[in-house]
Amino acid sequence: MLGVVLCGGQSSRMGTDKGLIKLNANTWAQAAVDKMLLLKLKVVLSVNATQYNDYQSIFNTAQLIIDNDDLLVRGLLAGVLSVHLQYPEEDLFVLACDMPLMETNMLPQLLLAYREHPLNGAYIFFNDGQPEPLCAIYTAKGLAFVLQLLKANELPKHSMKYVLEHIQPFTVLLHEEQKKYFRNFNTHAELNGL
Repeated sequence: MLGVVLCGGQSSRMGTDKGLIKLNANTWAQAAVDKMLLLKLKVVLSVNATQYNDYQSIFNTAQLIIDNDDLLVRGLLAGVLSVHLQYPEEDLFVLACDMPLMETNMLPQLLLAYREHPLNGAYIFFNDGQPEPLCAIYTAKGLAFVLQLLKANELPKHSMKYVLEHIQPFTVLLHEEQKKYFRNFNTHAELNGL
């Protein structure tokens, strides 16, 4: 299994790269990497081409996976499939960099589900009836199937919520007090109180 920190979003509403925002002396990207390292995983960062120079000044270039433009998809799916293409045999444990409230004790819950239910294509938290695709495990087998659908033009929608419908996710229900950990931040106003 490979840890993947998702940093490749456009951050247009924030007006600055969210992965490079600092909280307690660390960038959000580094904080997410540190959470993954606690799971004893090798970690890579998914970035888009415009971010590469900024991230290579902070992280080892071997850790940076640039979105593959040949995929003709954007967003989360582009990041996840780009990493899958470079590591096709690895299951991917992904965590978005813009979820700085994520508690490290949440992550082992997905690992436990992954170990106890090995036949699913993904392992996700469920929040009020909706999947939380930004903190999830995507299996190599599940991603290979998604890639096959994409290449055959049989994936009309590219949202991860739509993709999840095709790979039989195992869901872990969130308790009310855990929902705050999944808040992602998109504007400067939302940062007040952090």
